[in-house]
Amino acid sequence: MQVKNICCIGAGYVGGPTMAVIANKCPHIEVNVVDVNRERIEKWNSDNLNELPVFEPGLSNLVKKCRGVNLNFSYSVGEKISNADMIFISVNTPTKKKGIGAGKASDLKWVEACAREVATYSKGHTIVVEKSTLPVRTAEVIKSILSEATISDLKNNATKTFDVLSNPEFLAEGTAINDLINPDRVLIGGDNGIAIDSLSEIYKNWVPNHKIITTNLWSSELAKLTANAFLAQRISSINSVSAICEATGADIREVSKAIGLDSRIGPKFLNAGPGFGGSCFKKDILNLVYLSDFFGLKEVSSFWESVVSLNNWQQHRISKLIVKKLFGTLTNKKIVVLGFAFKANTNDTRESPAINICKELLEEGAFLVIHDPKVSIKQINIDLNLKPLEISNRLESNTQTLEGKWSKAFDLEKSFIDADAVLILTEWDNYKHLDWKKISKLMRKPSWLFDTRSMIDPEEFSNTKINFWRVGDGT
Repeated sequence: MQVKNICCIGAGYVGGPTMAVIANKCPHIEVNVVDVNRERIEKWNSDNLNELPVFEPGLSNLVKKCRGVNLNFSYSVGEKISNADMIFISVNTPTKKKGIGAGKASDLKWVEACAREVATYSKGHTIVVEKSTLPVRTAEVIKSILSEATISDLKNNATKTFDVLSNPEFLAEGTAINDLINPDRVLIGGDNGIAIDSLSEIYKNWVPNHKIITTNLWSSELAKLTANAFLAQRISSINSVSAICEATGADIREVSKAIGLDSRIGPKFLNAGPGFGGSCFKKDILNLVYLSDFFGLKEVSSFWESVVSLNNWQQHRISKLIVKKLFGTLTNKKIVVLGFAFKANTNDTRESPAINICKELLEEGAFLVIHDPKVSIKQINIDLNLKPLEISNRLESNTQTLEGKWSKAFDLEKSFIDADAVLILTEWDNYKHLDWKKISKLMRKPSWLFDTRSMIDPEEFSNTKINFWRVGDGT
């Protein structure tokens, strides 16, 4: 089956970049990205490419090149589904907040809604591709809904048939475009060879054949969850060792280098920090926990749950340490927070370590001045559930009004004036090049820098009066 028209349901962090790359590499295919969120679609169609709802290096150039040619963004969901040969489901699958499996299982309401839309509007034979990260055997839900549409259409003497494939994304936010153009592997799970070949042919336009792996549906779905769980486990493991380093006088950077040179281990995901974040790691691990409990595998469930517990502990450990270093109280003390996104080169704050750490500092009475080059005031407001304070020079000196409040930093240099501490939470490159000698003269003494990302060389502080703490540094 030759695919000429693709419809992607979901214009978020997965759908937008993935379809932009497909459109760029497959100019013979019309690619339509649809979403019920009109504001999001309008941003994708904005003339100002800085207003795209997703920030990824290289993404705006692809959108500029392909949009209006063979890449279109629309909220006409039914129309685009009806014209499509292949439909990607790239919607959110949040963790359930209530009911059976609350706090662990994925909420599949949006996936089910997509399947029903496909069942209603599709025509002829359609290949449906799971792109969202989904629990194992979710394809059964989609197949069940689509099979009813097939039966209904046959009764009306029409032809409406479906194949369901699993094609999980393996993207790291901040490098998503490169990950799509130069993937480690493309995984396609399914039980129909013709459908699998149809999707494979799309990827073969730029991906070497040996990197395209085919499995059954269930292996593909589980492989995605497991990949994220293994990466998160490495982060929790190295963070646990960072605490041991601080207690014993070792240096986590030296330990990481030594073990990373072991070819059986490798150097990736061995950087200690404030903990993992993003839309997938925590959610996918909790999904494994729920799956293990469901099948009575309690020991397996406990193992993966401990990875999340350690991650939460690391975030709490950092905020607790800051309180301790600042004489046991943060009331009315000004802390400049550098970075709010869960990692550099993205504007995504989902499960960002900065959220819990900032909330705990605010509860201790600190006044936070938060800087991030890509995260908006609106998003920080949503994440902290606290409106920002509008700061004037006069109000700045009236410290009694600043307890437990926050403000966005617009002029980074001025933000350091009278600050008691600086906290680095996201590894943005521009934080590496700050003039700490100059900053030292602006801060209130005694002053501190807390570097949770190992970005700053301690030697830079030899001529300053700033006290320096670095994650995993016991020296």
